[in-house]
Amino acid sequence: MAKYFGTDGIRGHFGQEPMTPNFANRLALALAQTLETPSKIVLGRDTRASGLVLERTFYKAFKDMGHRLILLGVVPTPAVAMQVLSEEAALGIALTASHNPAQDNGIKLFNHQGQKLAPEEEVAIEARIDSLLDTLTETQEIAEATVGTDFYIQSMLQQMPEGALSGMKIVLDCANGATYQTSPAVLKALGAELILIGDTPDGDNINQGLGSEHPRVLAEKVLEVGADLGLAHDGDGDRLVVVDEHGAVIDGDQLLATFALEALKEGCLKANTLVLTVQSNLAIDFALKAVGGSVERVPVGDRNVATAMRRIGANIGGESSGHILFTDYSPTGDGLLAALQLLKIFKKSGRALSDCSRPIELFPQRTQNLSVQEKIPFDNLPNLMKVKAFVETELGKKGRVLMRYSGTESKLRLLIEAENSEKVDQMMQILVTEACKSLAVI
Repeated sequence: MAKYFGTDGIRGHFGQEPMTPNFANRLALALAQTLETPSKIVLGRDTRASGLVLERTFYKAFKDMGHRLILLGVVPTPAVAMQVLSEEAALGIALTASHNPAQDNGIKLFNHQGQKLAPEEEVAIEARIDSLLDTLTETQEIAEATVGTDFYIQSMLQQMPEGALSGMKIVLDCANGATYQTSPAVLKALGAELILIGDTPDGDNINQGLGSEHPRVLAEKVLEVGADLGLAHDGDGDRLVVVDEHGAVIDGDQLLATFALEALKEGCLKANTLVLTVQSNLAIDFALKAVGGSVERVPVGDRNVATAMRRIGANIGGESSGHILFTDYSPTGDGLLAALQLLKIFKKSGRALSDCSRPIELFPQRTQNLSVQEKIPFDNLPNLMKVKAFVETELGKKGRVLMRYSGTESKLRLLIEAENSEKVDQMMQILVTEACKSLAVI
């Protein structure tokens, strides 16, 4: 089990271990030990004030070890991964806590292929971290960004012809985060009329009531200005949430189905397969199967999605939360890239977004989270497993049960879905009742 790394890098409250300059210094030293000297390392950050402190620490540590740190400044996390490939760098580092509040920060790492590290690599790095002593010394050395956002912006502009978005009115919510310069620059250059919110970061307001976690403000603005649609990012720009012209949030699974079905129709869905996590709606499986496609499901986490995509040769995958990967263009999830792919489909359809972005009817789905005193292995809970098997039999082939413990909290997470909503509610009650008997539910 990892000590510092979670499902997406290292994250925590800034000023508390492991999110401190001392820890960042030890991490830099541990990473430096795995690299040839000299190596190029790419580093970008979001708009949190603490990012400057961590950036300065990494800069000094790598410089002292004989490595060259290429600073991008404030950029979306996917820009770091893309820049690693462009620079042929050995490592990429994104300083961000994604959709978390400003008092948190985090560290995401990418290998020389712009891919997130494998779990076994993270465990090896942790062992090195714990073997190192704190050697941080005060420094006022600050380096200016040596690359910036131009490379990323130019890469995104290649997705659509010049002026392709002329005549479109789009509300864009940048969450006062890493996309506040890049996404507006790209969409404006393509001809869109933009109404911006969340584009005035001050170091402390990232994700504050805005962005992908808070789409209500975006929906209200879309209705207020009569926009064609609204787009929202999270703090580091690897996620996309979309609102249609009626102010309704489009389910992330509908977006994934839209992308996969369009790619299948165009003959460009590699391996004829869409990669999803276990959280995504079962209706997608049936919709793709009906037109000759298939779905590969993996545990929660965009790293798991990316790993499966590489294994089977797929080029589209993602999570219903809005992390969507188009690996023909980028090695990692990218909110702006996903938005541009959706805008291509929207423009081609000639219809309103509400008419072309919900291609399937999602199955009714219910979730329940139960706080538990102990995460007892399911194999040691025979009665609960018997009830789960009964529920699965009752639901049949067009239904499913997902039962798992949270990776970060003392919670049992339950999910049931099927074609009939009454059946879903009934089966959820049966499963919850037995779970409360088998486990010490708080």
